Amino acid sequence: MEDTGEGPVRLPQLKLDELLGELQARLDAARGTRDRVHSLLEAVLSVGRGLELEHALRRIIESAVVLVDARYGALGVIGPDGRSLSQFVTVGLTDKEIKAIGPFPSGHGILGELIRRPEPLRIPKISEHPSSYGFPPHHPPMHSFLGVPIRVRDQVFGNLYLTEKHGGADFTDEDEAMLSTLAVAAGVAIDNARLYEESTRRERWLRASAEVTTSLMSGAPRTDVTTLIAELAKEITGAELAAFSVPLPDGASLTAEVAIGARGDELRSLVIPAEGTLVGLAFRQGDPVRGHDVTEDPRMPPAPERLPGLGPAVAVPVKSGDDVRGVLLLVRDRGRPEFTDEEVEPLLTFAGQAALAMELAGRRADAEQLALLEDHDRIARDLHDLAIQRLFATGMTLQSADRFIDHPEASERVRRAVSDLDETIKIIRSTIFGLRARETAPQHGLRTRVVQTVNAAGGALGFAPSLRMEGLLDIEVPRRIADDAVAVLGEALTNIARHAHAGTVDISVVNNGRELVVTVTDNGVGIPEGTRRSGLRNLAERAENHGGELRLTAPADGGTTLVWRVPLDIPPGPAEDVRTR
Repeated sequence: MEDTGEGPVRLPQLKLDELLGELQARLDAARGTRDRVHSLLEAVLSVGRGLELEHALRRIIESAVVLVDARYGALGVIGPDGRSLSQFVTVGLTDKEIKAIGPFPSGHGILGELIRRPEPLRIPKISEHPSSYGFPPHHPPMHSFLGVPIRVRDQVFGNLYLTEKHGGADFTDEDEAMLSTLAVAAGVAIDNARLYEESTRRERWLRASAEVTTSLMSGAPRTDVTTLIAELAKEITGAELAAFSVPLPDGASLTAEVAIGARGDELRSLVIPAEGTLVGLAFRQGDPVRGHDVTEDPRMPPAPERLPGLGPAVAVPVKSGDDVRGVLLLVRDRGRPEFTDEEVEPLLTFAGQAALAMELAGRRADAEQLALLEDHDRIARDLHDLAIQRLFATGMTLQSADRFIDHPEASERVRRAVSDLDETIKIIRSTIFGLRARETAPQHGLRTRVVQTVNAAGGALGFAPSLRMEGLLDIEVPRRIADDAVAVLGEALTNIARHAHAGTVDISVVNNGRELVVTVTDNGVGIPEGTRRSGLRNLAERAENHGGELRLTAPADGGTTLVWRVPLDIPPGPAEDVRTR
């Protein structure tokens, strides 16, 4: 009612209802704006909680979906190349739907549009945009789209992608403003999480380096140390597979001495060419080499199935100066982020410190070996100057006494004693040569060459074989037979490392006075039918060239026994006179 001086005037009821309705609408809009601002503040607080990067990314996209009332959401992390996505976190899809769709997108189409032009993008209908080229099979239908970039310190870290606003409506200007505000907060949260992870990772690398150094300097076997290096690197980088490969003596290939984690059994003891492979490139170049997907990378070694289910990889040389001692290979699950520069840099430092510790441990072992050789030389001198001279004097005394013995049986016993002394002197001299072999003639002594061959094979096998040597190997075995024996032993151990999957290997090298017998027994899978035997034919030919033979048998408890025997053709004759020595 309105008072005009002439009495109250009643306003039309319809106009009053319109005014009240408009007021109510404005109150609802203000309340909705207040609620959305409150939701935005909650979202900002949510993404700022916690410091783990993986969890932060998940919280960001979950908050974004709720904030703009979208059905599906994703956060794509841009890879090191700046043109593709290295990580993709989704919300709204079930695990079954994700598996049916297949690999995550790499950054083409609409998603790539935001990578190329990092500005907010709002589309009423995805299929009508020029950059759209459809969805893969089994992908749920999506129409409306809203995307905004996430910047960290003025660099684009990734993008937020939202689709299918509930109710079939289009995303609004207000949705875009809300999401852009959230993206700013997300950039701060991501930056904090990355700084925290970097600090934590650096601390873990320092502890790992100290652990490796302590293990090496305490005298642990090399395979134990390389296993420790692989385990620590795998744990810190979040890899599913870690392998440590060492170069073979020929320098043209490497072997995976240690392989732990997913598919480790398939990679362990595999011989990897140094040319054209991920590991070989890191070994030859002395720099880290990265791969996007090992299942499609032609530089991966031809494993039985080329490591299915795995994805990004990095091969890091373990080197001190220019000396590359091995290569550390790390592989993550498919779909996981690629190895970034921030991750590879401390990994390379860790590998370098491990190599330096290995070098120091090696020099320490060399010093200990030198002291041992000096001790051997002292023992050899004592044996030569004292033991042999006493035996020599005893032999001469017995030979002199033999002229005064009339009883035939007693005289025969004295001559046998002289002959035994002669053989004893031979054995002692062989022992002296063995003690001095490494110092005087490492390239000629059969004993030393056998030990070197067995030690070299230990890395490829993953364990130390047992070794037994008997007889005069350095004196009575001709050079040409010794050369073939060493070649046969090396070939046999290489075959076991490549194919047998053995856990133990027993080796014996025996000179029984008539022939040289090399026996190699393993507990592996044996020799399957249909296997190419060109290598075995070569071993047999080496025996036949000396009038010997090669035999292969299968022990009752499994495995294979290789026996290579050749006659020594030592002419028989009377015992050598002690007085000629």
